Amino acid sequence: MRSLSLFLCNVILAVSLVGNAPASSTRSAPASNHVVTPSDAEIEGTIRTKLAKSKIGKDGFKFRVAHGVVTWEGTTAVMQHKGSATRMAHAAGAAKVVNNIQVTGGAKAFGAMKKAEVVQ
Repeated sequence: MRSLSLFLCNVILAVSLVGNAPASSTRSAPASNHVVTPSDAEIEGTIRTKLAKSKIGKDGFKFRVAHGVVTWEGTTAVMQHKGSATRMAHAAGAAKVVNNIQVTGGAKAFGAMKKAEVVQ
């Protein structure tokens, strides 16, 4: 019984505190639909930092940034590195990514061998 009384006192106290709060503190600013996009220089800097820490940095990919669009060039023997480059550019804030990275023949052949076969 004592715990029920204590609980009810806490609820009444909480309701009275919320009810007495100033109106200005309970209102939030209207949400802005404006999305802040990073500049080309910021995107480039972020990609360079990520590329230096990543395994795909060893592939020697080249990229350029213009008007929020990142364009990748180069070759790789690892198929997943092409996708990693695209994801890296998007994570850096690129609005669009053009990935011209070529996957060498060895990786393509290995990928073809791994395809699943449906047996009925």
